[in-house]
Amino acid sequence: MPASDSAPSPDPSTVVPPAPSPTIEPPKLTGAELKKQKQAEKAARRAQTVIGKAVMPPPAAAAGPSSAGLRPEAANAARGQQRRANAVSSSSQQDIPTRSKKSGSPIEEPKEEDKTIEFFRHLTKTKAYPAGLKGANKDVHPAVQVLGLQMSNYMICGSSARLVATLQAFKKVIQSYTTPPGNTLTRHFTSHVLSPQIEFLASCRPLSISMGNAIRWLKLEISKVDIDVPDNEAKEGLCSAIDSFIQERVTLASQVIASSAAEKIRDGDVILTYAKSSVVERALVQAFEAGKKFSVIVIDSRPLYEGKHMAAALANLGMEVRYALISGLSHSIRRATKVFLGAHAMMSNGRLFSRVGTALVGMEANSYDKPVLVLCETIKFTEKVALDSILHNEIAPADELVIPDGPLENWRDVKGLQLCNLMYDVTPAEFLQMIISESGNVPPTSVPVLHRLGNESQA
Repeated sequence: MPASDSAPSPDPSTVVPPAPSPTIEPPKLTGAELKKQKQAEKAARRAQTVIGKAVMPPPAAAAGPSSAGLRPEAANAARGQQRRANAVSSSSQQDIPTRSKKSGSPIEEPKEEDKTIEFFRHLTKTKAYPAGLKGANKDVHPAVQVLGLQMSNYMICGSSARLVATLQAFKKVIQSYTTPPGNTLTRHFTSHVLSPQIEFLASCRPLSISMGNAIRWLKLEISKVDIDVPDNEAKEGLCSAIDSFIQERVTLASQVIASSAAEKIRDGDVILTYAKSSVVERALVQAFEAGKKFSVIVIDSRPLYEGKHMAAALANLGMEVRYALISGLSHSIRRATKVFLGAHAMMSNGRLFSRVGTALVGMEANSYDKPVLVLCETIKFTEKVALDSILHNEIAPADELVIPDGPLENWRDVKGLQLCNLMYDVTPAEFLQMIISESGNVPPTSVPVLHRLGNESQA
């Protein structure tokens, strides 16, 4: 049998397995080293998470190189490439129209301009109650509601007229009052009944000095009522006291003042007066009825034009009357021989608080050396002083100055334009020669003395 070139297969039993290669075991780490390694791995994972949230690669850059497993220099380069790619993608999206966040929000209307003059912001403004007096307190008597509406609309104008109308309305309040069980008229009426009436009238229009004096007198009379007196007798006594007060302090006082002022008028006099004063008008009528020959100049101003009514009333009696607006005062004052002025109040420092424009009349009369006589009841005297017409005054509605179809008709739409309608001004005492009152003819410096004597007689 011929020999084969291949070697015979070894016997499996005789094959010796190769020796295993020796394994190299990693060096064992200490506990401190293991802890340090875990902290490093944890910090690396946290850094990768922060980088992934801060830089979101666009879809086109998703296949770019990852910064994981790279050296810090390579990782920074990769992140720079991603930021540049993001900038390119964001610039390409700027042309895409997007909806603004504020497009759905409501459009804010421009705020209405505050037309209040800052210099007179502290002054009380008139407040009328139209449409059935909706703002009135339910405790306000209907007679007082009507009075407040008439005063706010200047249907009742003038210090004396407002005083008399207020006391007459309070009489109706007293007559309709019934003392609740467990109370007395003295303790209950003033705080629970009279106070709401006063607050309502003050909200319609600021109270005059004479009204304030009369209200203080009425509260004093109510406090004098004996608690043992029946309500009917107490109410009759208060109503009778009100009638006596009106008769003595207003009606008779104005008659005495008119008689005293009429005596100052001589034949040939030219009496100049401003606006409208009931006591001045009575004095002129009384002098005319006495047969004295004189003429009257009535100076008036807008917006109330009170002097127009007075001039018409005097002319209807046959009196010689000239009528002029305050713009013609400097020309008219030259004709006058005496100046008669009414008063809203006489202050304790001898100054006259009256309709705005009165101070101008007093100044012109003083410059032309014309005597100025003020006809004023002592109920209008006050212990207050006035150095100017800014601290204490009254602001009337500005729309009263607007003439229909005039240049100021749309004044509220004109930016920066403000209107001021002051009611009163203060005339210095040096412009006044005499105060004619029911207590006598005195200089302005004697006003506080007469006021104190009047209060002592009421106590």
